[in-house]
Amino acid sequence: MQTFRKTPMLQPRSNTRQNHLKLARKITEVVLERGFAEGAHLPESTLSKACGVSRTPIRSALKLLENNGIVQRREEGGYFLHVSPERIAAGGLSDLEDMEDSLATRILSDRAERRITDIQSVSALVRRYDVPRSSVLNALKILSSDGIVVQLPGRAWAFQPILDSSNALNDSIAFRLSLEPQAITAPGFRMDSQKTGLLRQQLQEFALRPDGALSAVAFLHLDCAFHSFIAESSGNRFVKGTLLAHQRLRLSTQKNHSIPNFRLRQSLEEHLDILDSLERSQLRLAADQMVVHLRRSQIRKPQTLNRGILPMGRGALA
Repeated sequence: MQTFRKTPMLQPRSNTRQNHLKLARKITEVVLERGFAEGAHLPESTLSKACGVSRTPIRSALKLLENNGIVQRREEGGYFLHVSPERIAAGGLSDLEDMEDSLATRILSDRAERRITDIQSVSALVRRYDVPRSSVLNALKILSSDGIVVQLPGRAWAFQPILDSSNALNDSIAFRLSLEPQAITAPGFRMDSQKTGLLRQQLQEFALRPDGALSAVAFLHLDCAFHSFIAESSGNRFVKGTLLAHQRLRLSTQKNHSIPNFRLRQSLEEHLDILDSLERSQLRLAADQMVVHLRRSQIRKPQTLNRGILPMGRGALA
């Protein structure tokens, strides 16, 4: 009887490094949101809780950050932040990016500077950047996951509007005004209590910082996290998906960080007011507060802040 050697099954390609890279970026977001200073201790337990994973992947992500000079490991002391938060916010993660991530950044930069048109073919991008076709496709997938490009029928890709002008920012607010209150009032809205508590803690800790430590870039990360949380809690899957994509677009392309401190503090208080109403199941009130919150985001001058708008529950921090 003839016997056959059993052929081993092909194993899917491991995504371990990509997962560690994603977690490393999450750790840096926690660093920005919580205001860790250069030299601060980064306890594994704190990062594990903040990122919602066990300590084992946290150690791997910290090792990746160590290899890129962002954190430093000390004997019997754990890991410490080795660079300033400003460097991280200004793009200190570039060393973490593999070729596809770097190419995605170059493509986005060229798009923001209008060096490439709204619609691009893969072949045209291959020629422009002199890279393999597979690298272009992977870079486009990265941009697609952030809602920056969409694939058209055939082989073309179209760039979505990005938040690179005052008109675009106003359009963004108008779009969010039409959907974010609906995300709250749509049937099935439900918040995760653990995530709610963590978000509240982050908002309160940021609000307690002195004026000199109020980073507008760090606030943008926290603001996007808050509005993404509202979207994730929505019972309407289409509203949820659309708003989450828009928040990723904000985080990737919004460059207007000239936000006065009074507005940062007021916005934090508005976030907390909305969370209070949601936890009391006052969804209609929370939706109304969201409308006022978004409309105030268009206002920059303190003297026009409260014209025609009723004060919200907590009031602004001075």
